[in-house]
Amino acid sequence: MRFWQRILLNTILFIALAGFFRDSFYVANVWIALIASVVLAVLNALVKPVLALLSLPITILTLGLFSIVINGAMLALTSAVVGSDFHFSSFGATMLIAILMSLVNAVISNQLGRNHPAP
Repeated sequence: MRFWQRILLNTILFIALAGFFRDSFYVANVWIALIASVVLAVLNALVKPVLALLSLPITILTLGLFSIVINGAMLALTSAVVGSDFHFSSFGATMLIAILMSLVNAVISNQLGRNHPAP
């Protein structure tokens, strides 16, 4: 999936998940969701590879399940950067949102990959 498509998808996901989990996840408005999506993309490009490399031993021991914790940490860091207009009630809520976002992104990326082969 292209960069701006993923940004738009994550923005929509943030808004939808904030609607489903009102007590656990708060997004003030669409613009905050868009800013958070861009911040998440930047953090995933710059910080996530370092975290993945540092946590490689534990990721191998857990058969890759620790990568979910890394995704949750990226969302928590995004929340810290964006501020009080985008926050989670707990790290457990952050982990739940990270799992759901990963699943939706994987399904949509898979479907777009099937329907539109790369040039």
